[in-house]
Amino acid sequence: MKIASGALLLISLYLGISHGSRAFKKPSEEYIRMMSALGITDTTRMIIGFWAITTAILILFPRTFFWGNTLRALQLVLMMSLALKAGNFKFALIEVPFLIMPLLLIYLGHPFKGETV
Repeated sequence: MKIASGALLLISLYLGISHGSRAFKKPSEEYIRMMSALGITDTTRMIIGFWAITTAILILFPRTFFWGNTLRALQLVLMMSLALKAGNFKFALIEVPFLIMPLLLIYLGHPFKGETV
């Protein structure tokens, strides 16, 4: 189980940092249209990006692992809610596997929890 948890942790870390850092790059026209349809402004996009990177870093440490995954799941539920409000059901459904990941990580636990370093 520690191998599965470790692999999921690395995938979640990569996704959190890559999606979060995208918020600080110059967005494409399609990305701007998608965010505008969800009601997300440039400032909100930056906050969400910072939130994604922060939660990705929090899951690395056993003491903050639970809160990092909980905040990540909340962020995904927020994005899904905004998508449903905008009538973008495809976007909301695409987020479901990403929502399952932090919940599964909480269930499996941190791969190094309980080990002395």
